[in-house]
Parts: sequence; structure tokens; C-alpha cells
Amino acid sequence: MITVHHLDNSRSQRILWLLEELEIPYDIRFYKRDPRTMMAPKSLRTIHPLGKAPVITDTDGNVTLAESGAIIEYIIDKYGDGRLAPARGTPEYIRFIYWLHYAEGSAMPPLLLKLIFGLLPKRAPLPLRPFAFLIACGAQAKFISPQVKLHMDYWERSLSESEWFAANDLTAADIQMSFPLETAAARAGATNGRPHVAAFLRRIHDRPAYQRALLRGGKYAYANAGNSPAS
Repeated sequence: MITVHHLDNSRSQRILWLLEELEIPYDIRFYKRDPRTMMAPKSLRTIHPLGKAPVITDTDGNVTLAESGAIIEYIIDKYGDGRLAPARGTPEYIRFIYWLHYAEGSAMPPLLLKLIFGLLPKRAPLPLRPFAFLIACGAQAKFISPQVKLHMDYWERSLSESEWFAANDLTAADIQMSFPLETAAARAGATNGRPHVAAFLRRIHDRPAYQRALLRGGKYAYANAGNSPAS
């Protein structure tokens, strides 16, 4: 039996969605962020030394595994039975592997920088806030925002060629890509002037398995990202 160690408003939501798509039985152990720091609680370190989400444990094989991409590959390989992944050796499978690892390796770093530098002026000591504000604005304008835009435009071009990132149908790569797109829609206007990104988000949010994952996992801040009529 798989247990998902689920942190609120985190990447672990997409692991719940994956399991719902595959209709695999699983348990959830819930964790809440520290309201002061928004970090995961220290109790997660009893499951994995880094104390990050997602983490899964699987009693079938005595496995404890972190990292979204590794978790998705493990679940697909062990329980997928050919579902949610293209056939190995095909061009679609190469794209599948690319997007599965691109999501965290390339897409998320500039989005995390955007979040960190957005918080920097508020978190700096009061006498230093004017300087922190200038530093944050400079970093956002000269580096972070252009990088975020570069990735968002890349998604739009890719989704203009196919409704899904890796193949003609939904794969686990789309599940992995959901978090960067939802985060960018909420924080960086990813759907503004990008109709294919907006359509992708509507498609995934309308899926019954996605909705079941929300019911199991609880409140998720990005569930409606990009779904407004203005998108």
C-alpha cells in the first residue's frame, strides 16, 4: 500500500492526482506548513531526512521515496501497467522523459526565485527594507521576469502543437507539468495572452481524477489557477 505524505499547497497534490488517474488504492498522511515560515513541519524529517514533500512510502517493497519525478517514474513502472506513459523507444517516450524532468529541473527554479525575491522586502529587517526592495526589483526586472516569460512562452508554443506535452493523450508528464503551470498562472500571469496554456489548465482541472484528488487532499490554492474568464 502506498502512503502519500501530503503537504498542503505543494507538489504532493499531483501525486494524489496520478494515483487517482491510475485508480490505485492509497493512504494519505497530512502535514501543515508552519504559518510563520510557510515551510514543511519538522515531522516530515522522520519520513525523509530532507523533510520535503512529496514523499511516498510503499509497504510493498519497503520503499521510501522523495522527488516528484522519481516518485512518478516509480509508480508508473510498478503500477502503471502501460498507462500514462508512451511506449518505450518511441519519439513520444523521449518527449515524455524530457517534460517529466524539465518541470523541476528548468521550469520551477525561476518561479521559486520569483517567489523568494517577491518576499524579500517584507522579510528583511525594517531598516534594510528600502535596500532589499531595490535589490529585489532589480533582480526581478533584469533576470527573473525575463526567464519566467521565456518558459511561459515555451509552454504556449509547445501546447499549440499538441493538447498534451508528450503525446496525443494525457501522460504522467502532464501531471508533472501541472504544478509549474498552475504556479505560474497564479503568480506570473501565465494564461494572459496564452490561450493554449489556459486551455491546458482547464482540461486538467476538469478531469474527474483531478477533482477526486482535491477531495482526498483538501484545500489546494492552485486548483483554480488560470480558470478565470479573463484567461
